[in-house]
Amino acid sequence: MKIIVCVRQLFDTEAKIVVNAAGQIDRQGVNLIMNSYDEYAVEEGLKIKENTSGEVTIISVGSEETQSVLRQALAMGADKAIIIDAGVEEPDEFTVATILAKAIADLEYDIVLGGFKDTDNGFPQMVGRLAEALNIPVVNAVTKLEIENGKAVATHEVEGGKEVIEVPLPAVITAQKGLNEPRYPSMRGIMQAKKKPIQKLTVTELGLDQLAVAPKIKNIAFSLPPKRAVGKLIPGEVPEATRELVKLLREEVKII
Repeated sequence: MKIIVCVRQLFDTEAKIVVNAAGQIDRQGVNLIMNSYDEYAVEEGLKIKENTSGEVTIISVGSEETQSVLRQALAMGADKAIIIDAGVEEPDEFTVATILAKAIADLEYDIVLGGFKDTDNGFPQMVGRLAEALNIPVVNAVTKLEIENGKAVATHEVEGGKEVIEVPLPAVITAQKGLNEPRYPSMRGIMQAKKKPIQKLTVTELGLDQLAVAPKIKNIAFSLPPKRAVGKLIPGEVPEATRELVKLLREEVKII
């Protein structure tokens, strides 16, 4: 079985974000990691590989530094990787989906996996856009997946419960927390990953021009939330303190 896993590199979720005077995020010294939901997708791809004697290809749109997360996936057990330079500074979900769809359409695949959203901005659109561009079914936020007889049976969360969906392959599946527990790369895997191939492509080599992949969204500026105000201690006995609290909630906080 041919398995493709889409991954994205982003800021470490524990990194301290610094916004400069121009309203842009300062990337200097920030640790970059794989999107955590994509890790679940990689692990699921490896499990399918082990059960079907398949092959896992990791694919990402990014820059030279994105190779670190590709090597991580290769060290976990993936077979090969593809990285595509978008040619734009800040590709949005439309750009990424358009590029990946063009690249994946030229590959052999039975299933495409990815995280159901990005942990940095919370955007959930990319993989769904990819499925539409490839004209294949998609099941989102999957917590259980079974592959058999040319179909995928996926359990995903809905409000108040779970839903089980059956789709024919090829299909796109997005991974949710709870689907599995991603493995740690072994020392042997890390050493082997150094020898596994990473193919580097550009949008031009895929037959796309810059107009076709131009982002639809542009970040103008970022700002940090205001610092949380220091708590206020209201002294006095309960009746007096209660009256003062109500007064503050009405006049200062303005919530009653």
